[in-house]
Amino acid sequence: MDRVPTANGPRARALAAALRQARQERNMSIRELGRKLSFDQSNLSKIENCKKVPSVELTARILGALGATPDECERILALARRASEPNWLAVGIPGLPEQLAGAMESEREAKSIVVWSPMTLPGLLQITDFVRALAVANELPKHEIERRVTVRIARREVLTGRDPVRLEALISEAALREPMASPEVMTEQLRHLLTMADQPNITIRVIPLGVGWHPGSAGPFVLYEFADAPPFVHFEHYSSGAFVTNSDDIEAYRTAIRMISRHALSPADSKRFIAQVIADDWSASDQTTLAQK
Repeated sequence: MDRVPTANGPRARALAAALRQARQERNMSIRELGRKLSFDQSNLSKIENCKKVPSVELTARILGALGATPDECERILALARRASEPNWLAVGIPGLPEQLAGAMESEREAKSIVVWSPMTLPGLLQITDFVRALAVANELPKHEIERRVTVRIARREVLTGRDPVRLEALISEAALREPMASPEVMTEQLRHLLTMADQPNITIRVIPLGVGWHPGSAGPFVLYEFADAPPFVHFEHYSSGAFVTNSDDIEAYRTAIRMISRHALSPADSKRFIAQVIADDWSASDQTTLAQK
């Protein structure tokens, strides 16, 4: 089978996710697809799980067997043509869904994730109503709002499955206090943080306001570490995103994490801080109970 040298890059992960989704949307099993292609189903499974990267030609054959639409073919073949490229910059809203697929696949395969969230809460820790509130504020159409909610719910499974990913969330105080949703939803959302902070694979640390400059002042980022692949950093902004795999850049962001962490409260103090924010900002009636936790 023709394949590029590596299956570890973010584009390759997005390609694997796109092919798997295209097949599942048609309720076709890997065995059935293999019969259509006269191709070994174990190799198809490796492709869909990003253990091997198909050539452009094989990708086109798979899409043909699936009866993919012209738009699907254009989008997925574009991923296949550049699957071996390590870094990935997307500019403009149309390019971001593919990057989201790459991020989701990275979450599935990562052994650990460190996320710095200066202005909103980490996606993996967002509750359904909080996701919906952000989508409504973004003035998205109803079908897109519900799609985002569904995707977000599915992404949370990496934290609670049989072999959950280790997550360290560094969260600015500003993200806890900014009214991104109604007081009721903010209360529920921050209580969810307290619940998730009790999980053995999750560490939540709050960086208070007023600590001065640190590398996180430049914006949010996520560092993915893998057991059998090089790490990379993901940036996501409103209409652009990037995956960066250069080893010097990775080390720079590990240093940034250490520097941000110097300003962070301990996990226990962070829980008390979040409880106090709930009491002070979002649920004054619960002040006495939460402040004692």
